[in-house]
Amino acid sequence: QVQLVESGGGLVQAGDSLRLSCQASGRTFSSDAMGWFRQAPGKEREFVAVVSWSGRTTYYADSVKGRFTISRDNAQNTVYLQMNSLKPEDTAVYFCVSARTNRQYYGYTWYSGAGNYDYWGQGTQVTVSS
Repeated sequence: QVQLVESGGGLVQAGDSLRLSCQASGRTFSSDAMGWFRQAPGKEREFVAVVSWSGRTTYYADSVKGRFTISRDNAQNTVYLQMNSLKPEDTAVYFCVSARTNRQYYGYTWYSGAGNYDYWGQGTQVTVSS
């Protein structure tokens, strides 16, 4: 059974940092792109960040660029999202995702499309108070 399990969410104040983790299991993810989406109350789900299978390529939404950093550890089947300088508008449920890219590279438009991801976690809540 394929699973993506997020952890590390919580309630923080504006300006604080959080590190989200996503543990993948049930198959080998080292050939997949892995990333994060988020959904705030009353809003559509939006792309946050992605890292290619090798870790060589990353893309970020403009809203988080310079504040968030995505990374992965293929030996541990884990992807991370380091979130610094958090803002109230970062409040959302954050979802870990994986796409079976078979070690191929794509561009931002492809990676930012929710429909291109094959596996989704249950989400972890991040709340940033002002």
